[in-house]
Amino acid sequence: MKSKGLTTRTKLAHAGRSAKKSPGTVNLPVARASTVLFESLADLDDIQKRFDADEVVPTYGIANMPLRAAFEELMVEIEGGYRAVTLPSGLAANAVALLAALKTGDHVLMVDSVYGPARRVCDRTLKRYGIETTYYDPLIGAGIERLMKPNTKCVYLESPGSHTFEVQDFPAIAKVAHAHGAAVIHDNTWATGLFFKSFEHGADLVVQAATKYPGGHSDVLIGAVVANEKYWPSLRDVARDLGQNASPDDIFLALRGMRTMEVRLRTHQASGIEIATKLASHPKVKRVLHPALPSDPGHVLWKRDFTGAAGLFAIELVDTPREKVAAFVESLELFGLGFSWGGFESLVMPSNLRSIRTATPWKGGPLVRLQIGLEDPADLIADLERGLEKLG
Repeated sequence: MKSKGLTTRTKLAHAGRSAKKSPGTVNLPVARASTVLFESLADLDDIQKRFDADEVVPTYGIANMPLRAAFEELMVEIEGGYRAVTLPSGLAANAVALLAALKTGDHVLMVDSVYGPARRVCDRTLKRYGIETTYYDPLIGAGIERLMKPNTKCVYLESPGSHTFEVQDFPAIAKVAHAHGAAVIHDNTWATGLFFKSFEHGADLVVQAATKYPGGHSDVLIGAVVANEKYWPSLRDVARDLGQNASPDDIFLALRGMRTMEVRLRTHQASGIEIATKLASHPKVKRVLHPALPSDPGHVLWKRDFTGAAGLFAIELVDTPREKVAAFVESLELFGLGFSWGGFESLVMPSNLRSIRTATPWKGGPLVRLQIGLEDPADLIADLERGLEKLG
């Protein structure tokens, strides 16, 4: 498909299902395969040469099967970049992206507001392989210059940040990183390529926990990393060497989910902003952490760099004991208590930041993260207001 000149909405509907790969159906069939059969030894030799030349051809298992190729093609259309790899989870995507940029003896600057499990990858696995991590204030901007070392080979951003939703000055940080020869990795799960163009702002590798908005229905675990041309060979090799593959069924569900992602995200955004605005004036809410609100400290940067907002934000409650927070959370009828987000249903999750922040310790009150689903916002607001009464 010639996607040049098409809007993102149209690309989501049409990209990743070219006629040469399709048997005539709208959706590609699921191929559950471990073995690919070849017509002859000459055919096998030809396929191997094309595979070695980095062509997308089926060789073994589900690697390079049409469905996976379609998912990666569509992911590149949305996120930008050169090529993508498919991973079995968002955390696998975090880890593979880091390993694609780092080697023993290197130093990585990791944003302090990063997704918690990605932090464990640094503190446990990367440390074991002789890679040093320094956590930095998400609001550091160009000041990250003072943390750069001769062996700093990667600067990792997540903007907005997990749980606290700080918006980073992406171009300023990327400029410093590139001046020192360091790769820039961005976890773009919150905004996706629909609302933030990471590569245009200086990213080299972009992580997507496709479990979230691409999947959209809370029934799949899958991740992706998109690389620019410079970092593609390293990303490709790490993913291959570690045998990282997602199941064909999960790929099918994620690809299907992406067809409606733009429509869903617009609803998540509108409902999220409406509910966040309503909660901002509630007497039991100390403040709302949502960069799309003019009152948010990150709003200016969000307005400059982003074209939309997700349905995920947090509220800081007035000082209240944990048992009262539990009463609030457990009284909600339309918000499930569970990890992850990005599905059609609303979720609630208290945050324990004191155990996962080091460069910028959390000094605020109880923090509760809200995932706003596709329900009617009026029903969600009523449910939250009833729940907040439990705070006394």
